[in-house]
Amino acid sequence: MAGLEGTGQPRQRAGATAARWVPAVDDEQALKALELYGSPADGEVRLPSRPESAGVARRLTSGVVLRWALPAQTCEHAVLLVSELVGNAVRHTGARVFGLRMVRRRGWIRIEVRDPSRGLPCLMPVQEMDTSGRGLFLVDTLSDRWGVDLLPRGKTTWFEMRIMER
Repeated sequence: MAGLEGTGQPRQRAGATAARWVPAVDDEQALKALELYGSPADGEVRLPSRPESAGVARRLTSGVVLRWALPAQTCEHAVLLVSELVGNAVRHTGARVFGLRMVRRRGWIRIEVRDPSRGLPCLMPVQEMDTSGRGLFLVDTLSDRWGVDLLPRGKTTWFEMRIMER
């Protein structure tokens, strides 16, 4: 279950495995997206709440992770998880726009999706044959921590991943 108002769920990585997922966008498209929309590492990037914005959010995330020179697996997981959070924001909030922000701290990255709904996401049990409802399961499995911060108008759903500093 997601944490509330600044609290999150610590993650135990033991046994957590994921199928290898290769981003569909290349480095050039990611860098072009950063030029067009701005970097979510410099401040919140607001995107229209439409399904095609998930692709933009993936490219922005990939571009930032490339600039941060993080390992390929970190990039793959970050891109997949941002896609899940954006998908939830687009599908379940009724918002016109959502915000994407990325923060790097020593040993961690944090990715946030802000929307105007105060409805909380719910981590549901996932069965092997389920065809939907796996988004938060993936976030819970592949991130080190995740949670929800309630805001006066809306919420921020976030996840954090440990990174090795070079």
